[in-house]
Amino acid sequence: MLLPARAASPNTTTATAKQQHSSPCPRSPAATPCAQLPRNHCRKLPGVRRALRAGAFAPTGVSTATIAPPRLYLGLDFGTSGARAAVIDDEGTLVQDVKRGYGDGAEADWAGAWRRVLFELIGSLDPAVRSSVASVAFDGTSATAMLVDPRDGTPLAPPKLYNEAQGRDVVAAAKAMAPPAHTATAPTSTLCKLLTWWYGTDDGAAAGGGGGGWRRVAAERGLATPGPGGGAAAAGSAAPSPLLLHQADWLAALLHGVYGSGVTDWNNALKLGYDPELESYPAWLAQQRFAPLLPARVVAPGAPVASLDSRVSAACGLPPGCLVCGGTTDSIAAFVAAGVTEAGQAVTSLGSTLAVKLLSTTRVDDAAYGVYSHRLGDVWLVGGASNSGGAVLRRFFNDQQLRELTPRLDADRPTGLDYYPLPGPGERFPVADPELQPRMSPRPEDDALFLQGLLEGIAQIEAAAYGRLAAMGASPLRQVLTAGGGAANPKWTAIRQRLLGVPVRAAEQGEACYGAALLARQGARQAAAAASAAAAAAATAAPGS
Repeated sequence: MLLPARAASPNTTTATAKQQHSSPCPRSPAATPCAQLPRNHCRKLPGVRRALRAGAFAPTGVSTATIAPPRLYLGLDFGTSGARAAVIDDEGTLVQDVKRGYGDGAEADWAGAWRRVLFELIGSLDPAVRSSVASVAFDGTSATAMLVDPRDGTPLAPPKLYNEAQGRDVVAAAKAMAPPAHTATAPTSTLCKLLTWWYGTDDGAAAGGGGGGWRRVAAERGLATPGPGGGAAAAGSAAPSPLLLHQADWLAALLHGVYGSGVTDWNNALKLGYDPELESYPAWLAQQRFAPLLPARVVAPGAPVASLDSRVSAACGLPPGCLVCGGTTDSIAAFVAAGVTEAGQAVTSLGSTLAVKLLSTTRVDDAAYGVYSHRLGDVWLVGGASNSGGAVLRRFFNDQQLRELTPRLDADRPTGLDYYPLPGPGERFPVADPELQPRMSPRPEDDALFLQGLLEGIAQIEAAAYGRLAAMGASPLRQVLTAGGGAANPKWTAIRQRLLGVPVRAAEQGEACYGAALLARQGARQAAAAASAAAAAAATAAPGS
């Protein structure tokens, strides 16, 4: 079993530097090829199991004799309230870790805040570190979407954030075109956000601009202005159409400068309707009138995309040859950071809510339970989330009380309280019931017994969640790594291990930026391997060889 070796923790704000340092889309224009790479190499990614065994994701890696040191890899995580950067070396050791908040007033111009913080993060890296970065990868919040000018990436409307649920009419329109129970039909999906723009139900102003909605802004900039009833976006129009990008896509484009018809990745595009198994947009999506707005090029997470724009390189200090790689979502980056490498291994996030993600050889999707699968190479990352979790514990205990009560817990002696801890009515997974009532009574007089009952209840939900995934056809559970604050409680870990029936341990890395850095390292290695193969082929084909 491949497990990551312990590396320096990325939880410090700054670490000292070392001494040495796709698929076709109806948009139709040819995708911009990766710098010095075959186009099919950009779109394909070796199976994740093969890649992992070659050190692509796991923090410990194989020797890369074709890459002369120093070589460093930068991962950038853009979350809900701030962003974080991690730089690692070939062995997965953390070299530097920095973070920045978006600041007060960011909600008035999210895109501007993201741009500013991106270059602040890069600028805050030690110069010797920054000049040695060979590749970069981003993760962003899932289904955070933007409409931009495809010529320079200028936003045409304020971004729609990951948690912005769209209206019932839009959701109904998505359900009418997509297969039943498709993840793209969720109210917060990227597809529903695109449909809100498309149907003009959101007539908001562009960031930094006046009123009139995105079509007015697009027209003023000389873009085609497509609409559901026809109009100025006909296929024969010479003007380019606006472009939909995800947060991670747009941030990456700020570095490589390749906007055009758009570049995204399998993970971010899933809630848009992209099919990562077929590596294409399905016909039900590709035939829609709004299809010209979709990103034309969809790459595997970590796949090489393009080299850094020379002007950006000169301005920010990253090397001119630095490679920008395909990104992912924040939750997938955190999963990659944990070092899971084999089917049956899983990561449970014990934060405010309880989220489970399992590496599976079988794809599982069921929107009724909020379960869907992201592709990682030739296997699937199946996930679901319960409303239970740490937020319930916070209703009854503070940090000091939890520390004082934990030694009194007896993980080997069940309380028998049979709780179902929820912060309020309603559950998503493993039970899909919006009316499900919390069950946290009777409450014993002993607070330690009550706490243990709550922890057992959450662990029972976790066990049921993995059982539900198995019943849906996912790979059987073999091991659980734990991320989030709950990972630090040894008594809770023992309770969970007893109820799950498999080994449970804390993930050695849990920061999404670290996972993004691993993807950047993978892309650099993939590019180096392609360059070596091309050189070998050229030498073989040379006269006299």
